[in-house]
Amino acid sequence: MKFDMGAQALGTLTRDTGSSADELTSLVRQLVDAAQPLEGKFNGAGKAKFDEFKSRVDEVTNDLNTSLAAINQGQSEMDQHTQTGDQDTADNSQRAQGTANFDGARFAAR
Repeated sequence: MKFDMGAQALGTLTRDTGSSADELTSLVRQLVDAAQPLEGKFNGAGKAKFDEFKSRVDEVTNDLNTSLAAINQGQSEMDQHTQTGDQDTADNSQRAQGTANFDGARFAAR
């Protein structure tokens, strides 16, 4: 199996995930604003759940942001390790090539 990923893929993913946290927070707030006209239209258990949702909006957005921040950190660390591994591979190849005896591998008559 071959896994081929561009050198900038994880960096781009990390950047995009970081901006997604802000967007997601905004969307949750928009959901609350959109539900505002429903305030006072519920009774009983429906009203209790609606009120609970409204009171937990900050908690929900904090939980979402915390989760996305952890994902973002993981992506950033993967990017760092991938870049380091790529550089290590290049360095090791350069060292190995420097010690190789290419003349000894020639089969042509001298």
